[in-house]
Amino acid sequence: MLEEQLKQINDEVLACTQCGLRKERHQVVFGSGNPQAPVFIVGEAPGFEEDKTGVAFVGKSGQLLEKILLACNFSREKEVYMGNIVKCRPPHNRTPSIQEQAACLPYLTRQIEIIRPKIIILLGSVALKAFFGPSSRITRERGIWKNWFQYPVMPTYHPSALLRNPTLKRDAWEDFKKVIVRYRELVDSQHACKYI
Repeated sequence: MLEEQLKQINDEVLACTQCGLRKERHQVVFGSGNPQAPVFIVGEAPGFEEDKTGVAFVGKSGQLLEKILLACNFSREKEVYMGNIVKCRPPHNRTPSIQEQAACLPYLTRQIEIIRPKIIILLGSVALKAFFGPSSRITRERGIWKNWFQYPVMPTYHPSALLRNPTLKRDAWEDFKKVIVRYRELVDSQHACKYI
């Protein structure tokens, strides 16, 4: 049932003509992971590797994210579903425009409504602003739990920012440790993580 509902949205995305991103993309990157996952991770937009494969978070940023998730004892197969604010790669990996985000965000919110995660993680400034408005600042709000409708939301740095500035890794890891604590409260009190 979940898969059928998600496939219906995916079909709509494939036929979408609401913005110009579809003209240059190779693949729609709808989302990946367990459709019954308790954790939904939201990024900005597909990059080169994602556009090539159609799978979210498989490039260098995605590889770093996988290492972080492994340290949390989370996996795409079980605990995590991943998606982006926009589902087509912006040319040259530029930031998606406000109009492009507005055209695509309803697809993402419908995915969230279907999956009904217990926790949402927002990676980076674009995701944070898409959910909480243009005055939001990732440097000010990362690591602080927020509420989006009934969902607890943890904003943190995007893995691409950690690749550019490795000194941010410590802060990002502190944010993910808070996610583990909340996961134990909301999902599995016995969730194992050797780091916390």
